[in-house]
Amino acid sequence: MLHMANRQLEVITGCMFSGKTDELIRRLERVRISGRSILLFKPSIDDRYADAAIVTHYGREFAAHQLTPGEETLDQLVAVVGADALAAANVIAFDEGNFFTERLTDLCQDLVAAGKRVIVAGLDLTFAEEPFGPMGPLMSLADRVDKLQAVCVKCGGVATRSQRLIDGQPAPVDGPTIQVGGIGSYEARCRNCYVR
Repeated sequence: MLHMANRQLEVITGCMFSGKTDELIRRLERVRISGRSILLFKPSIDDRYADAAIVTHYGREFAAHQLTPGEETLDQLVAVVGADALAAANVIAFDEGNFFTERLTDLCQDLVAAGKRVIVAGLDLTFAEEPFGPMGPLMSLADRVDKLQAVCVKCGGVATRSQRLIDGQPAPVDGPTIQVGGIGSYEARCRNCYVR
């Protein structure tokens, strides 16, 4: 039975190492405990740690299906998991939403319209302090937005920026926007310690 009262769009965002994937997994575990059905998708370009799971920087995992950026449509979700699984899912989640294209925004709106609770976790800003992929529009449309912060590795303050590193030094901001990485490639920094 479709429970339209549960339909909503939630966005979990913030900089690198702020706990976005941890929070997503926490919410999904609560859904699992309640006995409801979950589908979790991750971008196929995120090849860190595992192919069939999302994994936090500290090793927590949750099973996930790969979805190719640019193919964020209902038809493609059916192709990946099947029509029955999609229809049965109460909650549909996307990790690393920033790596998807603007098509994710329409897909999320379609899923919410179909009565689903949709959760998207992803970076709000690129390493160059610009809105990252579909995350800005998703935050604008969301019923709930949680912006998490990390700890600045330089001063210990509240980090809201992701500093990309090359050989331990801040990378020039004219590099490629998408570069999958983790500890060693990026640092969490506050606004004052971030170098543009």
